[in-house]
Amino acid sequence: MEYILIFITAIFVNNIVLSQFLGICPFLGVSKKVETAIGMSAAVAFVLVIATIVTYLIQKYVLDAFGLEYLQTISFILVIAALVQMVEIVLKKVSPALYQALGVFLPLITTNCCILGVAILVIQKDFNLLTGVVYAISTAIGFGLALIIFAGLREQMSLVKIPKGMQGTAIALVTAGLLAMAFMGFSGVDGGLKVLFGLN
Repeated sequence: MEYILIFITAIFVNNIVLSQFLGICPFLGVSKKVETAIGMSAAVAFVLVIATIVTYLIQKYVLDAFGLEYLQTISFILVIAALVQMVEIVLKKVSPALYQALGVFLPLITTNCCILGVAILVIQKDFNLLTGVVYAISTAIGFGLALIIFAGLREQMSLVKIPKGMQGTAIALVTAGLLAMAFMGFSGVDGGLKVLFGLN
């Protein structure tokens, strides 16, 4: 039941983009087409889950074991950068079209604070490895959901007439704000689920 609660909370209640405001760069940058948004979501999900596992193991068996906790941020960034390079190489071989479509935003996964944020949150919340992986997968799904919905809205907006002063980034930010407000409707769901499952 704890995993179900983490799953629902990470996707809807504490959505990493719309509630915690992490990963805004790809959210605004790669959300013009649904196809590109799906590719970016898959790439972020892969890197997020692998990075969470690797950084957890490094934290527990290297940093904590040798009293090097102060190196957490820099070591996590290096792990994420290496994983992104791996994803980039694989995508170039497997799907050149998606690699071209993602363009500059693929290397930007390295600086995507969503991935670093989740890796650090797993340690701060004192999750075990399995709970951390469930949290990472749930967060990746939440990121993908927000990105794909937003991309769909932006595709739809490209078909309608928008006043000149609101075109481009302005209407995108207003839409993102409205989407964040829509997700706020889920706040309190986690409390209800805790009562339902008797976890509080």
